Amino acid sequence: MGAKTWMLVLADSNARDAFTANPSLDREATQKLAETLFPGERLEPIGDGDLSYTCPPDDEVHIGCFPGVSVVAAKEFGIDYPSKLHQRFIAAGGNGTVTLHAMHSVVDWFAYATWANGKLVRSLSLSPDNGIMEDIGQHLPFEEPYWSGAHPAVDDEEEDAYPFPFHPLELGEATLKDQFGYQLEGHIDASLLEPESIPLVRYKRSRSPWWKFW
Repeated sequence: MGAKTWMLVLADSNARDAFTANPSLDREATQKLAETLFPGERLEPIGDGDLSYTCPPDDEVHIGCFPGVSVVAAKEFGIDYPSKLHQRFIAAGGNGTVTLHAMHSVVDWFAYATWANGKLVRSLSLSPDNGIMEDIGQHLPFEEPYWSGAHPAVDDEEEDAYPFPFHPLELGEATLKDQFGYQLEGHIDASLLEPESIPLVRYKRSRSPWWKFW
């Protein structure tokens, strides 16, 4: 598995339903959200990306606003403790749902968190090397088969050698499927959304020279 993500999804209600409705990108709203979430930065549009690539380099941010749902991909969301996400990102979700999804295939790390109406509902962060770094709230229904051992990471004879009853990246893919209606790797259901169909605006980011004086 080679998938990586560090993104935040802001939804009025159900992100998966909003994505699968073939939404149109609102470029004006996208620009406004970018300026709101990244104050003090110069944001230069450098073309479009899409939902299949939500792990931009540190000097870029990828954003897309659509009816009922917005996506923001940036370095700020690749954090070991999702519950410590800066409040301005949570506040941007208003009375809706905010979901953080982050995973890094090199270290088999996965983190996920969701807030409803500004309040943390669930947060999980784990990797084989560091164990469970954060586990807040009840397991969500789509998680249960993984915790119960229905999707083991290794063969039975190797079971004692792996710290979890599942592979973190497999749970990461299951989260994408359940929450947003698409996957990046693994056995992909043909009925799922193709993430390449959801465009995101790519911005080059740099500190505005005047910001330091405020």
